[in-house]
Amino acid sequence: MPEITFQKATIEDIDAFIAIEQKSAHSYMYSNCADREDAEKELKDCEVYFIKKDGVIVGSTEYQIKEPGHAYMSGLIIDPAFQGQGIARKAIEFKLEQLKDMKRIDLVTHPHNSKVICMYLSYGFIIEAWKDNYYGDEEPRLVLALTR
Repeated sequence: MPEITFQKATIEDIDAFIAIEQKSAHSYMYSNCADREDAEKELKDCEVYFIKKDGVIVGSTEYQIKEPGHAYMSGLIIDPAFQGQGIARKAIEFKLEQLKDMKRIDLVTHPHNSKVICMYLSYGFIIEAWKDNYYGDEEPRLVLALTR
């Protein structure tokens, strides 16, 4: 059985982080880091983890503590070559464990990202709001939230 592990990313990992972000650059459903400056900000402001399968980076996942008791799940990318293997589910479970003391956890996703929406709903998240042009990319987003 393949081993899925999580490795904390640092600013020194910026090139690997950009490389995995670029795997989703074609998707209108994910607003990835547009450039090196965006990637640096993400690595400084968020807790970023590489997702590894048998030691190879296959994705990244991140969150940000907004205030005591409130966290924002800001990113989850799986290399398209590794999707459909349950890796995203393991990443969500990893983040939920990291954030187990949070009273509120929220995230945004594209309303057409039905697989991801269903996955988060299965963990108790609810659809809280619809936001037009959320990232300034002319695409809407749904706000999903988990409250404890």
